[in-house]
Amino acid sequence: MRVAHFSDLHVLALDGVSALRFLNKRFTGWVNLKLKREHKHRPSHVRAIAREITQAKVDHVIITGDLTNLALEQEFEATRELLEDELHLHPNQVTVVPGNHDLYTRGALRSRRFTTFFKHYMESDLPELAAEIDIGYFPVVKLRGPVAIIGLSSAVPRPPLMASGQLGKKQLEALDRILQHEEVKKRMPIVALHHPILNPSSKVKTIVEGLWDAKELIAALKDVPRALVLHGHLHKRMQRPVTDVAGDVLSVGATSASLDHDDEHKMAGFNLYEVDDNKEIVKLEAHVFNPKTNAFAIESVPKYL
Repeated sequence: MRVAHFSDLHVLALDGVSALRFLNKRFTGWVNLKLKREHKHRPSHVRAIAREITQAKVDHVIITGDLTNLALEQEFEATRELLEDELHLHPNQVTVVPGNHDLYTRGALRSRRFTTFFKHYMESDLPELAAEIDIGYFPVVKLRGPVAIIGLSSAVPRPPLMASGQLGKKQLEALDRILQHEEVKKRMPIVALHHPILNPSSKVKTIVEGLWDAKELIAALKDVPRALVLHGHLHKRMQRPVTDVAGDVLSVGATSASLDHDDEHKMAGFNLYEVDDNKEIVKLEAHVFNPKTNAFAIESVPKYL
């Protein structure tokens, strides 16, 4: 099973957007864009990544949130068109989960904008075990060969200058039910969410940008023999073991798919994972985009420890 993973597209689309839509948290986001982000994030990088993934002939694609910048309808539409035009994959071969930018405002949450635009990518094989949370029904489960892909929503609207996430009790209880299902137990779980499962050491940073119930998520995975936990959010490639669990649980982060950066740890790209029929992880690669050559360098993910 070959799985590609990318994250944090941050697609921006402002054409036709009324100024009234910025009389909320979007104003600080717009200022941030003007000061730095619009000079670093390149939609062309995302398209190059999607085309490269198509050439890699993967079985499944996981996108771990922040598909949009300001959670505007125009951005969701533009992102959906990009995925349809460039990936050329059936929706059941793609799993998406929301990031904090996809629920940038309470209006985006109330309208369930993310789940409305990407509903075809979010059809679960175990819908009866999902919990209804504010954004929709989660976790989303895709049973594929030797893996069970479990998509979680850690995205919640926060005040300006905050980007932290939370799964909530209902979703964590549903995750427990899913991990006990026989079809899941016979496979290796690949858990996908936007925020990292491992929080920063600083309590302040955890409050501002971390996953508030990370300990509860780790506890839910304590008896899983082997698992991958995929995330974005930090705009950096990274691989870290999850301790305080009985099995072999590995947390792997993808950088931003649109980020143009001098640091190869942060430069746009995607990760590739391969799991064999014995549920062994036999390949972990980072594909790093070089816009000068329009090509990708392939590196072993442990390089980014």
